[in-house]
Amino acid sequence: MIELQEISKTYRTDFWAKEFWPLNKVSFRVEEGGLVGFLGANGAGKTTAIKIIMRFIRPREGKVVFNPLLGKDFKSIFGKIGYIPERPYFYPHLTGREFVHYMGALNGVKPSIINDRIKHWSERFLIEYALDRKLSGFSKGMLQRIGFVAALIHDPLLLILDEPISGLDPIGRKEIKDCLKELHRSGKTIFFTSHIVSDVEEICDKVVVLEKGKLLYQGAIDQLIEENIRPNYVIRLADYEQFALPAYVQNFEKGKGEVPVEKREEYLAAAISSGCKIVSVQQNRPSLEQIIYEIRPSENQDRD
Repeated sequence: MIELQEISKTYRTDFWAKEFWPLNKVSFRVEEGGLVGFLGANGAGKTTAIKIIMRFIRPREGKVVFNPLLGKDFKSIFGKIGYIPERPYFYPHLTGREFVHYMGALNGVKPSIINDRIKHWSERFLIEYALDRKLSGFSKGMLQRIGFVAALIHDPLLLILDEPISGLDPIGRKEIKDCLKELHRSGKTIFFTSHIVSDVEEICDKVVVLEKGKLLYQGAIDQLIEENIRPNYVIRLADYEQFALPAYVQNFEKGKGEVPVEKREEYLAAAISSGCKIVSVQQNRPSLEQIIYEIRPSENQDRD
């Protein structure tokens, strides 16, 4: 749906300062119909990349290519994109309903269709009770919900969301994640940034990871985890006090230890013959967050 090709961006704080590279030759693709998480620590370059995709700023080098399904000119393309920035601005003197009507009108949606979609999405995001209040009285969570309604009012093909879950309470986060999964199942392409790795792992099938302005990984989450899984099993025993623990068992504590794949059967047989009871046998599967931390480049790695 969108493809970044060798995107670089530089800034200077003043004439004498060294150039800062928030993005350095970054290339990745978001396929049609994907639900893709965009990960990276604060300052990794995620928001800069989003601003370049949305044409708020221009790259120093490279280009962004849009799928022809979105249109042939930028007016058509951005008319099929729903966007929520990291720090959205809402006109405080407008009510929620007036704001969404305004956003729908900007996208050329008929008033009758706007009304139908406001009803549908406000109920879905549990914000219908506040539609006629002024936005100045909305909480952060309420503003994020009305932002989602506005982003969906023109029925976009592609959703680009910058930290859409940040700052929400646990219930609000679950509601937004459930809705993102529903939108994906309905055929929407979704690309959203987050620094909360567990949220991305829960709902996405693919991920793009930035580290200090460079692409660290793009592809399937399962593939990233499988490629970096340690080949061992975590086995928990009961009645292990008299068991002579083999030397190949690692991190053994309170009956639980890590056993290499090739030693699993040998270990289980030895434990059973010693009178131990097998409580559980589970392949060691690190989290996406652990893997990303382990594959990060060293702190002193220089830019090209």
